[in-house]
Amino acid sequence: MLSIVLVDPQIPANTGNIGRLCSCTGAQLYLVGYPGFFITDRHLKRAGLDYWHELNVKTFDRLEDLQELYPENNFYYVSTKATQLYTDVLYTSDDFLVFGSETKGLPENLIFNNPQKSIRIPMVSNKRSLNLATSAGIVLYEAIRQTKPFADRS
Repeated sequence: MLSIVLVDPQIPANTGNIGRLCSCTGAQLYLVGYPGFFITDRHLKRAGLDYWHELNVKTFDRLEDLQELYPENNFYYVSTKATQLYTDVLYTSDDFLVFGSETKGLPENLIFNNPQKSIRIPMVSNKRSLNLATSAGIVLYEAIRQTKPFADRS
């Protein structure tokens, strides 16, 4: 299954919306590092609506801990600093899509040390970034389009 990884998310409503996205698509949600909220936050659950209880959210202190559990899987790092477009990647059904916090994004060294695994969503110039939940939806649905997990469903 595809996975969304949020590193140090800061806004509970974004994480709630991404949780809802994961529930509706069958994606796994991982929270890494130190969220700027408690997992019981009412804003998180409100944004996730009645889907939040269906999630099996997994938490890790460090991204490296998660990567060690899945050494054969692809981890794609989504960042405005990446040069490769998210549409130029050939996704597989067990890929991890990694997003940084709303305020800091992912560490630059992670992006620059992994250029083949770093991707970006195109935007007009002079803009900082899209909303985290919007970005997660864009990239996840491209991976879904390519891997076609719903092809046999009507």
